[in-house]
Amino acid sequence: MSTVDMPFDDAPRAADSAETRADELVHKQLIKWHFSFGVAFLLTSMTAGFLVSLNFLNLYPFENIEWLNAGRMRFLHTNEVAYGFLVNCFVGALYYAIPRMTGKPVFSKKLGYLIFFVWQFLVLATSLGQLFGFAQALEWGETPTGFRPGSWDLEYIPVDFLIELGAVLVALQFLTPLARSIHKKMYVSQWYLTAGIIWLILTYVMGNTLPEWSMPGASGAATVGLFIHDLVGLFVTPMGWGLMYFFVPIILRTPVWSHALSVIGFWALAFFYPLNGVHHFLLSSIPMSVQYGAVISTMAVEIVVTTVIVNFFGTMWGKGYALRTNLPIRWFYTGMIFYFLTCLQCAFHTSLAMQKVIHFTDWVPGHAHLVMLGVFAFWIFGMITWLWPRITGNEWHNRRLNQWQYWLTLIGLLIMFIDLTAAGLVHGAMLDNLSPWMSMVEALKPYWGVRTFAGGLILTGQVLWSYNLWKTARTPKPYDYRVDLVQPEAS
Repeated sequence: MSTVDMPFDDAPRAADSAETRADELVHKQLIKWHFSFGVAFLLTSMTAGFLVSLNFLNLYPFENIEWLNAGRMRFLHTNEVAYGFLVNCFVGALYYAIPRMTGKPVFSKKLGYLIFFVWQFLVLATSLGQLFGFAQALEWGETPTGFRPGSWDLEYIPVDFLIELGAVLVALQFLTPLARSIHKKMYVSQWYLTAGIIWLILTYVMGNTLPEWSMPGASGAATVGLFIHDLVGLFVTPMGWGLMYFFVPIILRTPVWSHALSVIGFWALAFFYPLNGVHHFLLSSIPMSVQYGAVISTMAVEIVVTTVIVNFFGTMWGKGYALRTNLPIRWFYTGMIFYFLTCLQCAFHTSLAMQKVIHFTDWVPGHAHLVMLGVFAFWIFGMITWLWPRITGNEWHNRRLNQWQYWLTLIGLLIMFIDLTAAGLVHGAMLDNLSPWMSMVEALKPYWGVRTFAGGLILTGQVLWSYNLWKTARTPKPYDYRVDLVQPEAS
């Protein structure tokens, strides 16, 4: 990306009028509200996850309350992360990034407020519906259809269909400025974000409508597998990488190292990722040709990972000091390293030989937490940490609390990932040796205790950060942008 095409920066420079116009395009109130509710749902979802971990230690506090049982609480944990935290925070970041990249406002500010309130209602309706027994039997797609299975008898709010309508409104809101951009060429962020918004609609319909109504049996299972992974690969991933390509050059104040590599990464994602999801159902009744295709495409995704990682580390060339001096950059690049590790791990464990060992073991949630928390949540933490003083206009209440969040989250995640990986290998070996079930449970209890400890560290980090966000928004203290500029350290 040339200097002319780079997104507007917050630092003052000669083109003050252009910067002012860019800032006027941004609806800061909507950004702040989406971030605030996203963080609130992150806290409730992590609290639910922590409570579920206690169930494995026979310490679950709501064992005799049906609507708060651990199985339903697990739905709340995963779905509020997906729809409450990730979607809210990505949409909030889009309100900042897209107008500044395109030089055009979003479709409608009033539509923005409608989307905001309706989306929070849908997330709450999803959580309550799952707790009260109206969830679908779809992995990561437990959002209630509102109808009795196999019929049109309405028994709850039709959340699924309303989410699909909401996704169309989100597309209208953000695709409009992308289509009307003042720039003749599309920067790579716009490629990712445009595709991610469109893929969200297609993926959600595929995973939450077709299996329920028209695809029973193995075909429905294969489609659900595609949904599980495509929601990550065709929505969360392009949103994350698209926003990374926007924020990292701005913070480092340097163009992306290679536009060609960025385009290769995008098309490799579009070509290889759609088939990955079937690897969730290896060694099943799904035709082996489809399973082999999923294994090969999963391994091929390393092309995406390698090109993007090389590109971003090339962008940082000569500015490695930013990892020490700039917390958002540290969040971004820690997440990149975890992205490489999790995809490398995925390429190995999708092989049929490895699946025989780790399938249905704690290896899988260890891997899932590394990618969802260690990659995408880390990137969101970086975005919010950089944007929050800019949209509130206030200096941080306590910058040390942000550092505490980083280290508690990083250490907790590493402990959890290593612990669950080890637990998965132990469990897999015992399954292979046909060990008695209770022997496996006893062997895994120490690992589950460590997981709860790690989860406590992670949750503590988010509580401290949330308090810091709240105090910063409520404490008027002019923000000085120069504090966060990436500058060489004095020799």
